[in-house]
Parts: sequence; C-alpha cells; structure tokens
Amino acid sequence: MSKLTLERAKEILPKHTTEDHLFVHAACVSAAMGAMADYYGEDRDHWEAIGWLHDVDYQKYPSTEEHCHHVRELLEPEGVDEADIRSIISHGYGLTTDEVKPESNLEKSLFTVDELTGIIHAYALMRPERMDGMSVKSFKKKYKDLKFAAKCNREVINRGIEMLNLDPSVVMQCCIDGMTAHKDELSF
Repeated sequence: MSKLTLERAKEILPKHTTEDHLFVHAACVSAAMGAMADYYGEDRDHWEAIGWLHDVDYQKYPSTEEHCHHVRELLEPEGVDEADIRSIISHGYGLTTDEVKPESNLEKSLFTVDELTGIIHAYALMRPERMDGMSVKSFKKKYKDLKFAAKCNREVINRGIEMLNLDPSVVMQCCIDGMTAHKDELSF
C-alpha cells in the first residue's frame, strides 16, 4: 500500500458521501491541510488527501458515539494504509474517540483545522469579497465572538494549536492562505 493521494481520496469519498455541504467541508479542510503541509515542508498532496477524506464516515455515522469508529471498515477495503487510517481517526480524539491521540504534525494539524475551517468558511460567506483579502486580524475578531459560527468548537481549535505549539496567528494564516488558494473550487 502506498500513501493516499488526493486523486484517490476524491474517488473514495463519493462512495460514502452525497451531501454537498460535506464535500465543501472536505475541500476546505483539504485546502487548509495543504497549506499546513507547506508550512512543515511535507507532502502537500498527501496532507490534502487526508483532509479530503477525514469525514468519510460522517454522513452514515454522524453521532459522537459512532463518527470516526467506522473509518477503518470503509477505508481498508479501498487499500488505504494503516498510517493514513490512523491519521483520519485521530481527528476525533477527545470528541468521538479516545483511542487515537494526534501525534504527528499531520494529525495535530487535521485535529486543529477541521473546526477552524468552519469559522473561516462562515466568515467568508458574510464578506462581499469572500476569501479575497481576508486578514488574520479581522478573522480573529470573528473568532473571539463566540456567538459567530457557534457550532465550531473553539476549545478543540485552541487545544490543537497548543498541540502544534504554534502561535494561533500562524495556523489561522495557513488556513486562510490554503482556502484562498482554492477559493474557486470552494465555490464561495
């Protein structure tokens, strides 16, 4: 088995997901993961693929009791290797599972950007210029407003940023940059 590619991830996800909003979320997380890979000097395509597939079991198993618990059964038959399956499961650490703690920079990044991209997406939707010209400074104002994109768990984001041992502005900038670079694909 070889490392997951974005092309392969895009072949797998539609077998388990049909809802448009889940594809938009997959694209947002994938874009942010690509920027995080660039930050760490890692394989962009691989990190984007992990981001694309991170919620592979969510449509069928959205409850906190089940999400991330079905990743292996969906991805093993597709030939996805164990390290990649583990990385995907790790984004549910402390939320849906306590089994797989994020350890690598890839896993910690996925844990962090999953929720963070939701807030960036919501902010982009309310701006006339969408992603264009979004600054960390203006985004932080929305981030601090707990009523804005209230369903996005800032506690998880903060814990992830702490795991990465990075300044929050660095992670936010990576996500904004990644999503801006893919704004046409994101359709907002």
